[in-house]
Amino acid sequence: MEQVQTALWVVALLVALALAFDFMNGFHDAANSIATVVSTGVLKPGQAVIFAAFFNFIAIFIFHLSVAATVGKGIVQPGVVDTHVVFGALVGAITWNVITWYYGIPSSSSHALIGGIVGAVIAKAGASALISAGIMKTVAFIFVSPLLGFTLGSVMMVVVAWTFRRMRPSRIDKWFRRLQLVSAGAYSLGHGGNDAQKTIGIIWMMLIATGYVLPTESAPPTWTIVSCYAAIGAGTMFGGWRIVRTMGQKITKLKPVGGFCAETGGALTLFLATALGVPVSTTHTITGAIVGVGSTQRASAVRWGVAGNIVWAWVLTIPAAAFVAAIAYWVSLQIF
Repeated sequence: MEQVQTALWVVALLVALALAFDFMNGFHDAANSIATVVSTGVLKPGQAVIFAAFFNFIAIFIFHLSVAATVGKGIVQPGVVDTHVVFGALVGAITWNVITWYYGIPSSSSHALIGGIVGAVIAKAGASALISAGIMKTVAFIFVSPLLGFTLGSVMMVVVAWTFRRMRPSRIDKWFRRLQLVSAGAYSLGHGGNDAQKTIGIIWMMLIATGYVLPTESAPPTWTIVSCYAAIGAGTMFGGWRIVRTMGQKITKLKPVGGFCAETGGALTLFLATALGVPVSTTHTITGAIVGVGSTQRASAVRWGVAGNIVWAWVLTIPAAAFVAAIAYWVSLQIF
């Protein structure tokens, strides 16, 4: 009986840690959802975070759990995951998130989590315990998502500029201030739909490993889904203002028309990735879209040095989180 109670406490602790990561994910990635709409002056920061949090949560009714299935069942071989692996993965991801938040670097919470899982699993059972197809799909989208965001953002900017070339700038600004509410809502919807599912996936993974959910189940318990969407929405409401400044102003200066094109390009990329079940980085996506919009004006409109620093953070995210996760896995063996 005492062992059962201890096991329950460990599971409850890991669920709480996962929800804390999800909250931090929303907090950290709030900038991705609201940076453009704040920097263009369409919404005030307080209005923007409530707006984004609402769309983060209602994504629960729109997207299938394809990303959650990839994280929960498509990255690690069955039978390898245990509570120590989950603990290591979450600590690795949270640690990297805290470091990048402190320094205002818009890194990827998604890839920090994947890196955490990879590091903890390798520490336990070696690289052969990983499912290469799931890992490669995730790694591929490190490059695909910003490129797709860049392409869609720049193409939309060119199309909009050509379509409205005869209209007065003041009138264009007025129209796109309204339209940016639509694009910001769509992007926040994609953010919630993709990012909340990553935490659903790791909780699902842990519940399967501890025997609370059967591996044959097609979906995790409902409380898991609702709590993860609520946690990411709550995190978004608190916002990550250090990163908002980097995303909204340091990369390039945006007007409402540019914000609309960047958000729409980013949203389309997120919708595609979520439909394919790929745990993509919302940070990579919106950064690519913002750079794409800025580059259509002139190359000098983009601060390439800032963009380059962000890319370095992307490259380091998975190995850095994996390294911390491997250490946390070993610590977990000593604690539990």
